[in-house]
Amino acid sequence: MKIRLLAAALIAGVAVVNVAGAQDFDNRWYITGSVGMNFQDNDRNTEDAPFGTLGFGKQISPSIAVDLELNYQNPHPTRSDDLNWSQYGISVDLRKFFMNDRTWRPYVVGGLGYQRHEEEYTQLMPGGMNPGINQREGGNLAAKLGLGLQSGGDRVKVRTELAYRIDLDDEAISPNFDGSIDDKDSFADLLASVGVVIPLGALPAAPVPVAPAPVTPNCADLDDDGDGVNNCNDRCPGSQAGQAVGPDGCPVPLSLDLKGVNFDFDKSTLRPDAIGILNEAVAILSRYPELRVEIAGHTDLCGSDSYNQGLSERRARVVYDYLTSNGIDSSRLAGPNGYGESRPLVPTAQTIPACKSETNRRTELNVQN
Repeated sequence: MKIRLLAAALIAGVAVVNVAGAQDFDNRWYITGSVGMNFQDNDRNTEDAPFGTLGFGKQISPSIAVDLELNYQNPHPTRSDDLNWSQYGISVDLRKFFMNDRTWRPYVVGGLGYQRHEEEYTQLMPGGMNPGINQREGGNLAAKLGLGLQSGGDRVKVRTELAYRIDLDDEAISPNFDGSIDDKDSFADLLASVGVVIPLGALPAAPVPVAPAPVTPNCADLDDDGDGVNNCNDRCPGSQAGQAVGPDGCPVPLSLDLKGVNFDFDKSTLRPDAIGILNEAVAILSRYPELRVEIAGHTDLCGSDSYNQGLSERRARVVYDYLTSNGIDSSRLAGPNGYGESRPLVPTAQTIPACKSETNRRTELNVQN
């Protein structure tokens, strides 16, 4: 009963093998062959004999292989070498491998198959009479359990294996030597073998990784004209980088109003009221890093042209130095340029005190782009 339960369990095991979908292992078909020694069950009353196998199989997952295998052995009865006793069969063997990352891999094996027996025997009659040689032929299920070690590379592998084959032969005659059917319902033979595994065909190429599908960028992530407004909201896509634009991406008037950055008479030092105005100019220039301006200094109409020219240059310089000291790069500043009294905002007489117009004593930032 135990033997039959074992056979049923092996059938169930083969049925539920899960074949891997992604072939990231050597899944080539292969042929196998082995030779070894069949240590016969003592109850058979047969001699131990060499045996051989031939088969083919396939690795169906990184750790599971299935083989279809033929076997043959020809042990002689211990009573007489002249009598033939041969056995051959076919089996489906399932091997479970371990340590898949190594070139040598231990495994366990379980198999289920069919064994055919051809057995000659002599039946002695009373008085020593021998009516001749008789023959019994038959077949039955057989199960195999064992363990082994497989090693090798891509072209050939070597298997060494030790297994028990449980032969469900319940019609054996040899054990009795009298022609009667023995009362045993199974035999257990020990199989020790060395074999080779030869893969067929070229080694499968490693799977090529699939490139991810290109992602179409969203307009909210794009700013083609570089004006700081994404394409979804940009109603004026042709604006230039650094140009002053509104939330819709369209240009807006930009002025740097330095009204109030004026100077005392005949002075080129910044007054306290001018600092706040210059700080606003720094904030605007920092917000628009592509903006370029000219720093232009002016004077009132009092004094000589040459004196006023120098005074306007000094006033332009003090504003230039303030901007650069507050983080505005000098490459964005044209000048400092002095224009003397040549560009008055308020025309006045040349006589003192009429020429002393504070409006004319100023420094301007003129946008260049």
